[in-house]
Amino acid sequence: MDGRGLARAVRVFGTVRGLRAARSAWRRRRTDAWGLPPRGRERARVPGVVTGAEPSPGGGTVRFARSELRVAVTASGVVFWGWDGAGPEPSYALAGAPPRPDPRAELEPDKAGGWRIVSERVTVAVSRHGGVEIRTPGGVVLRRDLPPRWWEPAGGGPARWLQRSEVPADARFFGLGGRASGPRLRDGAYRLWNTDPRGSFGPGDDPLYITMPVQLVVADAGTHLAFLDNSWEGRVTLREGEEGAGSGHDRPGTSEVRMAGGPLRCWVVVGTPARVLRGWTGLTGAPVPPPSWALGPQHARWGFGSEREVRRVVAGYRERGLPLSALHLDIDHYDGHRVFTVDAERFPDLPRLAADLRAEGVRLVSIVDPAVKAEPGNAVYDAGAAAGAFVRDGRGRAVRGEVWPGECVYPDFTDPEVRAWWGGLYRERLAQGFSGVWHDMNEPVSFTPFGDMTLPRSARHHLEGRGGDHREAHNVYGLAMARAGYEALRRLRPRERPFLFSRSGWVGMQRYGGTWSGDVATGWPGLRASLSLVLGLGLCGVPYSGPDVGGFDGSPSPELFLRWFQLGAYLPLFRTHAAIGAGRREPWEFGPQVLGHARAALLERERLRPYFVSLAHQARLTGAPYVRPLWWEAPGDRALRDCEDAFLLGDALLVAPVLERGSDRRAVRLPRGLWYDTVSGASYEGPGQVLLDAPLSRIPVLARAGSVIPVRAGEDGRTGLEVWAPAPGRGGGGAVVEDGPPGVRPVVERYVSRLVGGLVAVERVSDAGSVRPERPVRVRGGVAARPPGRSQP
Repeated sequence: MDGRGLARAVRVFGTVRGLRAARSAWRRRRTDAWGLPPRGRERARVPGVVTGAEPSPGGGTVRFARSELRVAVTASGVVFWGWDGAGPEPSYALAGAPPRPDPRAELEPDKAGGWRIVSERVTVAVSRHGGVEIRTPGGVVLRRDLPPRWWEPAGGGPARWLQRSEVPADARFFGLGGRASGPRLRDGAYRLWNTDPRGSFGPGDDPLYITMPVQLVVADAGTHLAFLDNSWEGRVTLREGEEGAGSGHDRPGTSEVRMAGGPLRCWVVVGTPARVLRGWTGLTGAPVPPPSWALGPQHARWGFGSEREVRRVVAGYRERGLPLSALHLDIDHYDGHRVFTVDAERFPDLPRLAADLRAEGVRLVSIVDPAVKAEPGNAVYDAGAAAGAFVRDGRGRAVRGEVWPGECVYPDFTDPEVRAWWGGLYRERLAQGFSGVWHDMNEPVSFTPFGDMTLPRSARHHLEGRGGDHREAHNVYGLAMARAGYEALRRLRPRERPFLFSRSGWVGMQRYGGTWSGDVATGWPGLRASLSLVLGLGLCGVPYSGPDVGGFDGSPSPELFLRWFQLGAYLPLFRTHAAIGAGRREPWEFGPQVLGHARAALLERERLRPYFVSLAHQARLTGAPYVRPLWWEAPGDRALRDCEDAFLLGDALLVAPVLERGSDRRAVRLPRGLWYDTVSGASYEGPGQVLLDAPLSRIPVLARAGSVIPVRAGEDGRTGLEVWAPAPGRGGGGAVVEDGPPGVRPVVERYVSRLVGGLVAVERVSDAGSVRPERPVRVRGGVAARPPGRSQP
């Protein structure tokens, strides 16, 4: 710690907290100096030349002079490979047992002394020096993983390693968790270490709260997802390829992954984007649908201050005819920021407040942080200390850090017994009347004036009985906390679907809930980053997410707030939120014009609530995210691959948010097919680019011709069907999935639309045949009389 670091701590956290943060940082460095000795001399190693192979179901083991490779193809066509005895388990990413190998796929000799596995959906080739190629059944190379390299400490310890890969020259990279600069990942280095960015962030900040070693690669040759199953700290360096001009050679795109330790193993899923995400969630777990009320508008603020202010805000929504589904209480409702407590002076009867709000259709949601104030007499601390529940250092002492309550300790969520103990504490939240929770500060955070705000890397963790340190546990800490909370809510309220979302997490976090952007900076760049995060997380298997509408840290202009609000109305998690001193986020605070336009966005969101419910259940069944890139159904369209400022909401809607100040028109790239402007009814034929009006009152939203969209059809909340007329000679369709109790498989109603004698016919289809729908139907769009489109090739 130097003088500048101490001064920064005081400036950021205040005098007392800054000094404590400086002390915590010094203590962390001392702990690591004792617990993590220098690596010393290292030996470099490569696999060497192949020496033989041993077949097994779905593949086998290929042996090299200095290593061995286990490779297999599963019955679903997913490829696994692992070096030096690394198998699929143990893994925090997998949902249950690994998929079974394909008995029809066999390891057989290949040319030039290599080996290969040929299956129905994919071919895997292993070169004589340890390279691994993933090919289509037609032999086109989708990915080439070059022979890896290890550096092993001469005195023993975890080996760090490097894996270089090549992809087609036209390929585009997506994924790696939540990246503000995405969704397309440009050339550069991306760190794999879940991180609180020490304040609000924008597109140039990396890493953020959720990092995943998951790459989705889209190229003319096909789409594939590659997951290096390793939770250690790492760095991914990407470089897009370049196609040769004329007779010149192509330069392939490259990915270089460096990990500080842990196993070198990989899963690869190939196919169309829809098939890839289905296979991915089949491997890592189906996304849990939120309760239907959590798909409505939600409001939060750090600094409500009192029950009186909460009631005032809710009344403001009601008096102005604004729908509201939930209100979130931040850490200021706790007693001294201590988790699982209530400030009885400011919230004298929280259960009554929750009951009154629920009678008005508004649920209360509580923040839950993992840091426990290290204070004798604090019931949570006393119970956890008695149970040995907190993360310890190498000498057996509880690791302490500085967070909002002061000096804190941290539960070890990688221990099943600790997860069960922590989950039991949620009984208090439910007794207070809360209907859901949001996990915050769970990277985990320990305030420090410099470097990562996290625990010592030498801190010891249970890791499901295997034992290890924070270098391996850090990235899965938020995931394990989400598991503790989700399993507790299911156990304590078995008849209600849990509502939980978490700031930090890792691969598989969709099994327990969703996430949100974290502290995105207020400003137009922050608005753009909000969309990038939602799209990127959806492609990593986490479909339920959304930003802090309006930004976290500043006071947005009326125009910026409204444009953010209009975008949020079409994202899965629709929540306004801000920090203390950052200005209010109630729509009426921005003047009558903004209020009127915000009301229209809220009412449209409520009208589309059945569509969001259907998308949530379809995500569970198929893995498809609610929010999809424009290339979702046409990954071979290069123009769509490069489009990052619009998205598909399900199959039916194309949303084009306004992301620039002062814009009242914007260009929109259309996928193939006929599209209708949902306000004007004008029709446009894709593929191509159109220029659409985007007045302050709305953002452009287009409906796909032939779509059947479930909507609220009346004041009684009944679900009806909005049908957009199909183009001549084409059909369309859609699905309705009603919400139901947890554990009960929902009924999927499938509908088709077509033109018959110039009229639109809609039928419900099932195994028993087609019947007329019993739901009310409204047909929109007129193909015969549509105005000419302004499509531009």
